[in-house]
Amino acid sequence: MTPERKTSLYVVPTPIGNLSDITLRALEVLKTVDVILAEDTRTSGHLLKHYSIGKPMQSFHNFNEHKVLDALLGRMEKGEVMALISDAGTPGISDPGFLIARACIQARLLIECLPGPTAFVPALIKSGLPADRFAFEGFLPQKKGRQTMLRKLVEEERTMVFYESPHRLLKTLNQFGEYFGPERKISVSRELTKIFEETVNGSVTEVARHFSQKEIKGEIVVVVEGKPKDQ
Repeated sequence: MTPERKTSLYVVPTPIGNLSDITLRALEVLKTVDVILAEDTRTSGHLLKHYSIGKPMQSFHNFNEHKVLDALLGRMEKGEVMALISDAGTPGISDPGFLIARACIQARLLIECLPGPTAFVPALIKSGLPADRFAFEGFLPQKKGRQTMLRKLVEEERTMVFYESPHRLLKTLNQFGEYFGPERKISVSRELTKIFEETVNGSVTEVARHFSQKEIKGEIVVVVEGKPKDQ
């Protein structure tokens, strides 16, 4: 009989806002691993303290993942069990996670990814736009390649999902109006699961007008209708 392989890396989703949105299994894993790899140890420290989890943490983010990856793999190969978490949501979705997952596969180390919160799912459902087929685009390029990407997406017939920061939202909405048309249906959700959660649905023009009249705060998901078939 082949012995059961031991999991070396757990990918653990964390709440996107409300700390209650964490699974019992996620808490169990975080309490039993040897070390927790965190995008920002200060941010994750609040979550771990809330649930009385005292496991050691190590920073693992976009700026150091290439440097520390080999050392982490070596430790896992020697038997250490690790959990990867991001500031919010599921690691690997517009957050660090891809590199270490690929490296573990290449090293034949077992990975488990737990189900859990991801911001674009509630935003997509609340948009009222078709969710049977959709394209997740994450963050648009900030400068180089941004217009090229938007030109490519003009022909996209599936619902499109984007992440955006508060200070770039109006610029992005204006560009959506330019490339997709001012009457294209969109939905903007911010502060999901938090006290000031807000979702605004309407045309690009209507939603842009709404957000131009207020201070914009919080993490943002923008859902855009795909190209209508009659166009």
